[in-house]
Amino acid sequence: MNRKIILTTAMTLFATTAMAEEITVMSWGGTYGQSQVEAYHKPFTARTGIKVVALDSDNPAIPLKAQVEAGNVTTNVADVEYADAIRLCDEGLLEPIDPAILPPAPDGTPASDDFLPQGLSDCAVGSIVFSTVFAYDRTKFPDAQPQTIVDFFDTGKFPGKRGIKKVPKAVLEMALMGDGVPADQVYAVLKTPEGVDRAFAKLDSIKKDIVWWETGAQPPQLMADGEVAMSMAYNGRIFGAAIAEGKPFEIVWDGQVYEYNLFVIPKGAGKQEQALEFIKFATDTQRLADQAKWISYGPARKSSAGLVGLYQDGKTEMAPHMPTNPDNMTNALASSYEFWVDHEAELAERFSAWLSLS
Repeated sequence: MNRKIILTTAMTLFATTAMAEEITVMSWGGTYGQSQVEAYHKPFTARTGIKVVALDSDNPAIPLKAQVEAGNVTTNVADVEYADAIRLCDEGLLEPIDPAILPPAPDGTPASDDFLPQGLSDCAVGSIVFSTVFAYDRTKFPDAQPQTIVDFFDTGKFPGKRGIKKVPKAVLEMALMGDGVPADQVYAVLKTPEGVDRAFAKLDSIKKDIVWWETGAQPPQLMADGEVAMSMAYNGRIFGAAIAEGKPFEIVWDGQVYEYNLFVIPKGAGKQEQALEFIKFATDTQRLADQAKWISYGPARKSSAGLVGLYQDGKTEMAPHMPTNPDNMTNALASSYEFWVDHEAELAERFSAWLSLS
């Protein structure tokens, strides 16, 4: 009897220990998710012995919110956009993260001073800067080629279908820039009823040529299949298709809308100590620079920029492909989380109603 109890106890302890050495990280999948596996997950497991299970979602903020509200949190760490990190934190759905626990830059600069603006918040730690851009298939435009966001909306000069994400965020901003509004005036215009009408009027001008997409993998596939001549897209997805797969795609940086992705811990998640260790590891200077070897998203730390080198092919310099490269920022817009926290519900309703109109 005693032997049976001892054996059962030993097996329970073994199972508990094994379970403790595994965390689940929810992210966006595709080439972005794979870049995290290569730059963060694998080296973290090699250093700590803690296995990282990657879970993909079209938008991790949505299942994260559902898990916490249902009291059934199965995710230990999630990767979310900045506006969602702020909103979820304000709603009490995330654990706070003290930036003092994060590793300093190699020169000793505290993490709080090393992260770019919006790279840290009360409940989140930034990893990358990504951008919504538009891209085109060079074979569709052998002569004059699109140069500005205005060209995206000019189906007379540049005919063909347009891929656009089926959400208002970034789309309305790009519509205004496509109508001639300078990047630094977009939110001032979009805060007014007339500005909102102007953005929807611009979308109306090409509505019959729009092909809607919902996940990041779709725009390069739509272009590869010849379903669209141009598409709004995440810059890293287009880079991957062009460089890794040799597709004839070209990014136009004019009118890009850039923002941050950050790591968060859902409220009530288990294994919080391991989750924090993962976040500390994944957002140190070297790891953020390492991710750029796999995808063209800029690191959220200042000290990482100088360490960004070549793509995994060993020949492509990554710096020119970063959203934050000075040459790519001449008419760039930083997504305003304040604007979207205040206006997302009403604009989502307006967008949905507009979609239903013929």
